[in-house]
Amino acid sequence: MQTELSQTLGIEHAVFGFTPFPAVAAAISRAGGLGVLGAVRYTAPDELARDLDWIEAHTGGQPYGLDVVMPAKKVEGVTEAEVEAMIPEGHRAWVKDLLARFGVPELPEGERAGWRITGWMEQVARSQLDVALDHPIKLLANALGSPPADVIDRAHQRGVLVAALAGSARHALHHKEAGIDIVVAQGYEAGGHTGEIATMVLTPEVVDAVSPLPVLCAGGIGSGRQVAAALSLGAQGVWLGSVWLTTTEADLHSPALTRRLLAAGSGDTVRSRALTGKPARQLRTQWTDAWDDPSGPGPLPMPLQGLLVAEAVSRIQRYEVEPLLGTPVGQIVGRMTRERSVQAVFDDLTRGFEEALDRVNRIARRSGPS
Repeated sequence: MQTELSQTLGIEHAVFGFTPFPAVAAAISRAGGLGVLGAVRYTAPDELARDLDWIEAHTGGQPYGLDVVMPAKKVEGVTEAEVEAMIPEGHRAWVKDLLARFGVPELPEGERAGWRITGWMEQVARSQLDVALDHPIKLLANALGSPPADVIDRAHQRGVLVAALAGSARHALHHKEAGIDIVVAQGYEAGGHTGEIATMVLTPEVVDAVSPLPVLCAGGIGSGRQVAAALSLGAQGVWLGSVWLTTTEADLHSPALTRRLLAAGSGDTVRSRALTGKPARQLRTQWTDAWDDPSGPGPLPMPLQGLLVAEAVSRIQRYEVEPLLGTPVGQIVGRMTRERSVQAVFDDLTRGFEEALDRVNRIARRSGPS
């Protein structure tokens, strides 16, 4: 699964794997793809540095990257506490009542919520960038579009390619004008923050809009034939995230959540603002249903929603309260029916890719001149 982009980056397969787990990122790179560690959960630079050091020591010399959440517009001079003070008391009370209704225990005394959306803040995102550029990363991706111009310049000065996610051709053109190197066309089917255009429609639109920039196809991809389809649409690789959640290297800390993912069908996800305040595809649960119910207060805008629900999500995850237990995941979850190693996922991807090419070649031969 070689393309011009994969050759530029020195990877065997044009498979870019986003994951919050260092062990998964390293395994993706060892398997011939490019593992990309999600940085949003790191609030302390030394913790990110520790995990990047670990990845570097476990990739076998293969390249890897980092994904940050950095808005193009700077948010400076504001603390997390000042932002949290903007959260209405009515929303806090509603969350408290919802947790009580499902009997969710409190966190042990002194234990801080482990799930916090703070990487969006200017000082946090820039501290992550400082750490990343002290490591030999090959790719810096931004989940909220084009990062600020000075960030792109700093990355380019270190020889690091910059990628940005786009949910429409219009967004992709903004990225090209900003100086981005790679556009990730992320369709409606994807897990996490998505737009409203399906991958099959979005990918060729973005390819045509930003040519000759390379495009990665994302959203609903989990098999080799889908990789072949993405490349036939003009993409130079695929960006996969959800499929790694049920790998043996993933560290969900929740057998119950793994069971839910393995049992879910492609129709068991919902695009909801319940987690961060922006539309994000995730498992449908009674938590998402409650937030999407018109009789409730409704989600707050990002980043207020993420800060509001941080402790609640940590409590739900810690005690595995199954009716409320979810995670960002795409519609490909319907094909995630068993736990596999990262290498086994790659074996299936390459096998399916070869079978798809053989099938198309047979059709081409039959269609050729007699």
